[in-house]
Amino acid sequence: MAVIWHPSPNFGPRRNGETPSLVVLHFTEMTSAKAALDRLCSPAAEVSAHYLIGRDGTVWKLVDEERRAWHAGAGVWRGQDDVNSRSIGIELDNDGASPFAAPLMRALEALLGDIRTRWAIPATGVIAHSDMAPDRKIDPGARFDWRRLARLGHAIWPAQSGDGTRPLQASLDKIGYPEAPAQARLRAFRLRFQTGSDGPETAHDRAVADALTQMYDIG
Repeated sequence: MAVIWHPSPNFGPRRNGETPSLVVLHFTEMTSAKAALDRLCSPAAEVSAHYLIGRDGTVWKLVDEERRAWHAGAGVWRGQDDVNSRSIGIELDNDGASPFAAPLMRALEALLGDIRTRWAIPATGVIAHSDMAPDRKIDPGARFDWRRLARLGHAIWPAQSGDGTRPLQASLDKIGYPEAPAQARLRAFRLRFQTGSDGPETAHDRAVADALTQMYDIG
C-alpha cells in the first residue's frame, strides 16, 4: 500500500528493549486530516503517532515503527504500563461523532495486516485508546466498527456469550482493563463491545465479558 512519509519530531527510543506487541487505535476528533497532521508534527504539541489515516484513505507515516511515538499517554493494558514503548499508534481522521469513512477503513485494514505481520501481533493486541485509559479516553468511540475488523481477523469479537455468572469487574480484570472507577471501565467495555448500551450493568454485559475472557485464553 502507498504510504506518505511525513516525519514528526515527537518521538524517542522504545524503553527497556520493548518491541511492539500492541496496536492502539485513536480518533483525531478534529475537522480534517490536515489539522491533525499539523498537530501531530508540531514540536509544541508534544504528541504524535506512527500513522495517520485520512478519510479518503491516504496514509501518512509520522514515526518509524522502531521508535516510540507519543500517542497513548498514561494508561495500562494487561498489567503493563508505558504503552507507548509497547505499541504502534494509529490516528484515524474522524471527528468523534461521524461514521468512519469506507476508504479509511479499507486503508486501516491493509495497514493492520502489514503491521501485524511485521511484529507478529495477535488480534487480541489491537486495542482502543479507551481500553487502556478508560477514565480518560473514549476513542476511537462508539461509531468505530470493531466487529468488521474482527471478521477480517484484525481484532476480537465474541462469537457467543458466556454464562454471565462471573462478576463483570472480575471479567474486565482478566481481559486486561486497568484499575479505574467501575463506571469508567463499564463505559470503555461498552464502547467497544456493547455499543448503544447505557444505564446500570446488565446480565448481558456480564455474559459478553465472560466470553471475552475465554477468547483471551485467560478464563
